[in-house]
Amino acid sequence: MRFPKFTAALAAGVMALGVSAASAQDTLRIGVEGAYPPFSEKTASGELVGFDIDIANALCAEMNVECTLVEQDWDGIIPALQAKKYDAIIASMSITPDRQKVVDFTNKYYQTPAKFAAEEGVDWADTPEGLAGKTIGVQRGTIHDDYVSALYTDSEIKRYATQDEAYLDLQAGRVDAILADSIAVSDGFLKTEAGEGYAFFGGDHTDPQYFGEGAGIAVRKGEDELRQKLNDAIAAIREDGTYKEINDKYFEFDIYGG
Repeated sequence: MRFPKFTAALAAGVMALGVSAASAQDTLRIGVEGAYPPFSEKTASGELVGFDIDIANALCAEMNVECTLVEQDWDGIIPALQAKKYDAIIASMSITPDRQKVVDFTNKYYQTPAKFAAEEGVDWADTPEGLAGKTIGVQRGTIHDDYVSALYTDSEIKRYATQDEAYLDLQAGRVDAILADSIAVSDGFLKTEAGEGYAFFGGDHTDPQYFGEGAGIAVRKGEDELRQKLNDAIAAIREDGTYKEINDKYFEFDIYGG
């Protein structure tokens, strides 16, 4: 993170006024996952691309700061924020009560439901009773992991470091079904060659206790100035059409939600 140079007198004046050093930053470090298509993934050349990546860059441009993307495995993404490896997380992180105990969130920047997927043609109900005895694959440490762990107690739960690993085990027959964000499954798996012969079953899963109120940008507790700047930037790119342009690049409908 870079800051403008201060003289000793000016620095003392700033401290006396109680102005946070964060307000002077001209670089914003954003934690991203890079393994959650179409929201965040890496090209063969190692470039980070996806909806979350484009949103991060658009917000930085709106805030007139340089955007530095920091790749981080999902399991450690909140601890790395708290350790100040970066300033904010833009990684399709749902705003949930448990997460709000340890980080603060902006307003949502999108909201989509979770859904189960399995081999095409299964006649299972997507309820705990309907999937009793089945093996369900989820990404470790996600809201989907929390949901099935709490409610699908008669199923075996297999947890993976990345969503792609769950897709691979579904194809290999090591899990019967997977649960994840519906857009991530649709665009990252079902619409690809690897997803041929697989389909959603059941309905949307949206219980706010587990799935929260949409995906937001996480910041450290007490970073109210940064959180407000990000909220203002989200509203601005929604208003000026930038959000729609990014949305339409990846999706056929507005994923912001109601």
